[in-house]
Amino acid sequence: MSRKRRRSSSRKKSMVLPVILIVAVIVIIAAGVFLFFRLRGTGENPSDILKNYFSYITSQDYEKMYNLVDAGDVSKDDFISRNQNIYEGIGCSDVKVEIKSKEKDSVSYSVTLTTLAGEISYDNTARFTTDSEKGTVLVWDDSVIFPELTSTDKVRIYTDEAARGQILDRNNVVLAGTGTAYSVGLVPGEMNEDHSADVETLAELLGMTSDAIESELSQGWVTDDSFVPLTTISASDADLRSQLLEISGVMLSTVEVRNYPYGEAAAHLIGYVSSVTAEDLEEHPDAGYSSDSVIGKSGLESLYEDELRGQSGYTIVIEDENGEQKSVLAYQEKTDGEDIRLTIDITLQQSLYEQFQEDEGCSVAMNPYTGEVLALVSTPSYDTNQFILGLTTDQWDTLNNDESQPLYNRFRQTFAPGSTLKPFTAAIGLAEGTIYPNQDYGSNGTSWQKDSSWGSYYVTTLQDYSPGTLENALIYSDNIFFAKAALNLGADKFTAGLDKFGFNQVVPFEIKMSQSQYDNDGSITEEIQLADSGYGQGQVLANPLHLAVMYTAFSNNGSMIQPYLIYKDNPSATVWIENAISQENTSILTEDLKSVVNNRAGSGYAAHRNDTELAGKTGTAELKSEQGTTGQEIGWFSVFTTDPNAAKPVLLVSMVEHVEDKGGSTYVVEKDDAVLDEYLGS
Repeated sequence: MSRKRRRSSSRKKSMVLPVILIVAVIVIIAAGVFLFFRLRGTGENPSDILKNYFSYITSQDYEKMYNLVDAGDVSKDDFISRNQNIYEGIGCSDVKVEIKSKEKDSVSYSVTLTTLAGEISYDNTARFTTDSEKGTVLVWDDSVIFPELTSTDKVRIYTDEAARGQILDRNNVVLAGTGTAYSVGLVPGEMNEDHSADVETLAELLGMTSDAIESELSQGWVTDDSFVPLTTISASDADLRSQLLEISGVMLSTVEVRNYPYGEAAAHLIGYVSSVTAEDLEEHPDAGYSSDSVIGKSGLESLYEDELRGQSGYTIVIEDENGEQKSVLAYQEKTDGEDIRLTIDITLQQSLYEQFQEDEGCSVAMNPYTGEVLALVSTPSYDTNQFILGLTTDQWDTLNNDESQPLYNRFRQTFAPGSTLKPFTAAIGLAEGTIYPNQDYGSNGTSWQKDSSWGSYYVTTLQDYSPGTLENALIYSDNIFFAKAALNLGADKFTAGLDKFGFNQVVPFEIKMSQSQYDNDGSITEEIQLADSGYGQGQVLANPLHLAVMYTAFSNNGSMIQPYLIYKDNPSATVWIENAISQENTSILTEDLKSVVNNRAGSGYAAHRNDTELAGKTGTAELKSEQGTTGQEIGWFSVFTTDPNAAKPVLLVSMVEHVEDKGGSTYVVEKDDAVLDEYLGS
């Protein structure tokens, strides 16, 4: 038995030895494979490593770039800083690499990269080595960035700023252009040793806090000789400049800024520019903006940003340690921005602003025969130059919290048009045969309801008159006549007629306007609402420019003219809606609208002139929660010259909110009369 056990044990030992040898061989092979791929990095060949390296430039992943290189004595932080400063400084993007040839330890290649100054292309050769930690790596020095670059050289980009285009009125008067302001700053070495009192005085004059000024002075780059900028002030404020220069250490430096000579008068139309923000740069990544750029933020400055801003010129160079230029890598010549010439007449624009500047309202002026927009005014307003110089917190809060909403652009909005809609209700009735111009519809007094189903609701009007003709209904602005006219038409014909005048449509114009409507949900279903809509109330809302365009039909044989804002040397009309009114009905209504202004009983007679024939329509819209109560009133006046050969043909629509204590629409008529007196009499 013992001999068998010994024989069995011997057999087991002889079997274990080969197994151990096999395992050992596997381990050695695995270790070799592991070491091989470890030495090869990720198993990629030099060409793939090179391609990955340049792809990380585009994605700005400089740490991954570092992991692919042997940078010699250059630390990781220095490597990242060097590459980041150069590539991001020149606005590098869209890096493309093409392999030309491969040797054992080197790769020849071509690179094309996009920069602020255009494309840079070059040929180069990369060398590779093996790193015990990283495997196969790119041997890196500064020549990998650009072949002629050394460690002591600098890559610099020089900017030749493009001049921003001007915005001009029709007579080439500058509405937005280049102006001068003063940069206010401190030179620390020139300040009193104990300057706390001076800082407090300075803070009060500039609308800043003392802490904010001290924070600027404590920045790491500031030395005794540094100019530390604090804010920018207007060049016209001589008194402030004098007070500032009495403070030790204060220095004023002239700077060029965007300037708006007409400030408040054209603020909502022209808009303003502001320094580019991080959000702007993210939104326009390839548009050539830098942190020093300005961008249009509102109005035409924003709408025509691409045309106005132009393209700055850039030169990218390599300079040696002494600042001497070694080579030019890329050059792009600047292209100044385009000037934008408008149809606006700034004298009329300013006249309208001055008349209505204290009111919450807006005005639109057009040449009714060409469609040229002569003025777009929203009041109250704000000074766009303040946005250029920089608003203090108090100034910004004052503008935002003002109940009259000076930042609100009213000419882009919609409002209840009141009786200014009546001529178009009449036009629809004439077209449908539910109104006859010479028929006497009788007198209804000053209060009327269709029947008892209306309950306590009555349509009211201000004056009784006789005979009850269409002409008199317009002269006396009779709500009852036009409420009955809408009911006789019915909702379908009435709203279809308004659709024909462009309701619920976008007015074709450079600036987007809110769409006019006749119902919040798109259709009129209630009888009382239909009656109220006939005289411009109910849920009817009209945009002031759209209303002005509707009135151009009376100057163009019934066709509505498309408005436009960009000046043409040879202006001509473009029809937006053809034959909105028939020629016959246009003649009838135009004569009636002449009576509104020229008949002593007419609601627009306060604008009557002896030298120029005018036609038009007033309107007062009441905004109140229920009948019998008092509420806000909106006053309107639409007026136009009737002679197509007039030296200054003009159509003017003005709207003022809160006229309930100012005399209703008469208040607007008198204001427009003063404007027309100045414009037509000049």
